[in-house]
Amino acid sequence: MADFEAVTKAVVPAAGMGTRFLPATKATPKEMLPIVDKPAIQYVVEEAVSAGLLDVLMVTGKNKRSIEDHFDRAHELEEILEAKGDDERLSQVREPADLAILHYVRQGTPRGLGHAVLCAKQHVGDHPFACLLGDDLIDPRDELLKRMIEVRGTYGGSVIALMEVPQEQVSLYGCAAIEATAEDDVVRVTDLVEKPPADEAPSNWAIIGRYVIDPAVFEVLENTPPGRGNEIQLTDALRTLAGRGTDQGGPVHGVLFRGRRYDTGNKLDYLRTVVQFAAERPDLAPEFMPWLKEFLASR
Repeated sequence: MADFEAVTKAVVPAAGMGTRFLPATKATPKEMLPIVDKPAIQYVVEEAVSAGLLDVLMVTGKNKRSIEDHFDRAHELEEILEAKGDDERLSQVREPADLAILHYVRQGTPRGLGHAVLCAKQHVGDHPFACLLGDDLIDPRDELLKRMIEVRGTYGGSVIALMEVPQEQVSLYGCAAIEATAEDDVVRVTDLVEKPPADEAPSNWAIIGRYVIDPAVFEVLENTPPGRGNEIQLTDALRTLAGRGTDQGGPVHGVLFRGRRYDTGNKLDYLRTVVQFAAERPDLAPEFMPWLKEFLASR
């Protein structure tokens, strides 16, 4: 294995407006919408921690204060629960504050994912880092991020997570042109296109919201003009790095992910995710599943 610097930091962009969930997100960050009884963003931080990344930077925006509050101590609530002897809920309340060392930076103007990542430059410095998007939840039984960090350790550069999607859905994602390597689940990325028309996509391997990125991306992002949607696209910066050697922050490899991914980016997929999580909860499934089957049979 080549001697590439270990990955120890994670960046979680959480500055989006959440317009697809209005009016719920008028005053509540989309990232704080619950998956049953835990906000989606906590699952993302838990995933980073599981991969050994205890230094987590949140890139937030306006009206996101509740994210910071969630990962802070709530002494008054803790005292009430402690006085009641409610140890189970007390543990649940304390858990978010004990997960990792959390840092925060604000993206003043929403200018795209690439700009949100660029906001992490001062904190990350000249070190590789993982980037986890909150719209995608990866089942903890599928250790995707750990595998991506291993691939970075072997090849250097950056690593993106790729998942095969139906041809009619490729226009919703960034898509990659790929070449095989000696490893079945690893490919070399030769080109990237952000949300191409289905008939122009280089493949149906789509980028999902997990990245391990070389710090050279910051210099590229600073010189990347606005792209699709008049926003600074991370995909465009990674496309530049894909054409470079390891001495210039390249190349880009992809991990082909065939595991369990849950989408919370729109209302329909969010509802599916909540149902899937509830169906696997041993404290809920015995009552929830019979009700759900009865409900569906009555439709």
